[in-house]
Amino acid sequence: MTDDTDPEANLKQWKTAMQDEHDEAIANPDPSEDHRIETVTQVTYRVYFEYDAAGDTLEETRREQVEDDDDPELLSCACGVRGMTPEEARQHVRAARDAA
Repeated sequence: MTDDTDPEANLKQWKTAMQDEHDEAIANPDPSEDHRIETVTQVTYRVYFEYDAAGDTLEETRREQVEDDDDPELLSCACGVRGMTPEEARQHVRAARDAA
């Protein structure tokens, strides 16, 4: 028995279904949930150490910020919707306020 399914077609179908669910969650937020937009950002630092031979340890001597905190590309909502662009996040919050 051979498998006649097309993996590429299955992947495309799955992506479409996931995008549809994502769009639905953005446009129709649950009014009973808390809708607070949030994200996680990272700031990069360069950290310098000196070796302490007596204690066989590395001791931090200096820390400097290498990059500034950039505006996040993707946002989340406390209700569980993840991976929203800033425009999608605004749409989501507007829809939540309209539904309230």
